[in-house]
Amino acid sequence: MKRIALFPGSFDPFTAGHLNILRRALTMFDEVVVAVGINQDKRGFFDMEKRVDIIRQATNGMDGVRIIQYDNLTIDTCRQLGIRHIVRGVRNMIDFETERSISDANRRLAPEIETIIIPTAQEFAHISSSAVRDILKHGGDYSAFIPEGVEL
Repeated sequence: MKRIALFPGSFDPFTAGHLNILRRALTMFDEVVVAVGINQDKRGFFDMEKRVDIIRQATNGMDGVRIIQYDNLTIDTCRQLGIRHIVRGVRNMIDFETERSISDANRRLAPEIETIIIPTAQEFAHISSSAVRDILKHGGDYSAFIPEGVEL
């Protein structure tokens, strides 16, 4: 049986930290579905098409990666796709507490779906999508924060 996980996020934009989590998730799963969603609490910087394109660039040549878009509950997307695992990355304890709360809510709504929380490697812990957006807004050099070879 193929082991598949969903890696959901707004990915606005997809960073080197996201890629680190994805690569590590691929050591545990045969396929990881990167699910680009709309976060109602965040104002989008890049449109959906551009976010998907950035992820395609970052994952070019990687086996086991599929990219989708979604606009419903993450657990509903898992159910629609027959996926029983959600992968989430955390950079620090604040991220961990947020992800744990979401995981607890998801488990209450869908006990058959398990969340795997992966801490970002230390060298990427300082990278956030909001920091990349801020650097972009001010014309700074963002290249150290996004996957190599990605054109924004």
